[in-house]
Amino acid sequence: MNILLGLVLGAMLLLSMGISGAAGLMSMTNGEVISQGVQRRYLVYQPKTYLKKSPSSLVISLHGYGQWPDHLSQMTHWNEIADQEGLLMVYPEGISQPRLWRLVDQDDPPVDGVFINDLIDQLQARYTIDPRRIYLNGFSNGGGLSHLVSCISAERIAAIGGVGGSYLYPWKSCHPSRPVPMIAFHGTADPIVPYHGKDSKMFEYEFPDVPTWMATLAQRNGCQATPEALPAQGAITGQHYGHCDQGADVKFYTVLGAGHNWPGGEPLPEFWVGPTNQDMDATRAIWDFFKAHPLPLATQKTSVD
Repeated sequence: MNILLGLVLGAMLLLSMGISGAAGLMSMTNGEVISQGVQRRYLVYQPKTYLKKSPSSLVISLHGYGQWPDHLSQMTHWNEIADQEGLLMVYPEGISQPRLWRLVDQDDPPVDGVFINDLIDQLQARYTIDPRRIYLNGFSNGGGLSHLVSCISAERIAAIGGVGGSYLYPWKSCHPSRPVPMIAFHGTADPIVPYHGKDSKMFEYEFPDVPTWMATLAQRNGCQATPEALPAQGAITGQHYGHCDQGADVKFYTVLGAGHNWPGGEPLPEFWVGPTNQDMDATRAIWDFFKAHPLPLATQKTSVD
């Protein structure tokens, strides 16, 4: 990866948020957990609609390379959904500078996968969380970590989502205990994590062809081979792989002409990552998908052994 370009991207993200973004960078986390002897940090958003006596859904949203928790929360508007639905929102922070999640050449178990599990353990001890409704989603590098965690902790993750995801965790290392439902969005003009893989503006990784990767996931989930077309919304078309094992559906939205952005979210600098599509609210679509996919009763787990 190009560290200099990553620092430049981080600076561009700051500029896109202005002074309030700089303030968010200084106070971006409010929680910490020790994972494998290392202090890791995260940002919790507890809306007024959260009720301690009533089990709540937990949504963990993972930032992209060079981002930080508060920036992701503002870009995606997840906190607005939390206010409406009474969700507990959590935004973990990656490690190093620029902040990132480690997806390749990993230890067994993967370091950041263990961190997410340790984080869930701590959150379950502090909040009233429905163990059947723990969800992961992420942008770019964070979308890749969502998939990684689904590979190693399928017994506790109900469903996952990815936007512009960098799905670099190898299939040969992915052995989930159950198929995990997934919803994803990806722009056809993404210069950072290209829609058809390779030729990234920023990285030298061999990114997979995204439509092929999604079809592989659907096959691994035991879904029908031929997806059904979803109704188009402006420049966004979708495919639904249904009739999957244990209801582990896969929905994949192609965002025509869009760059490395979150549909319906706050735009990133267009000259760097391409245009942002506003035809669809990806956050709302992900939450609607999550609501429809609780963890099957037979597989729920409340803590890591």
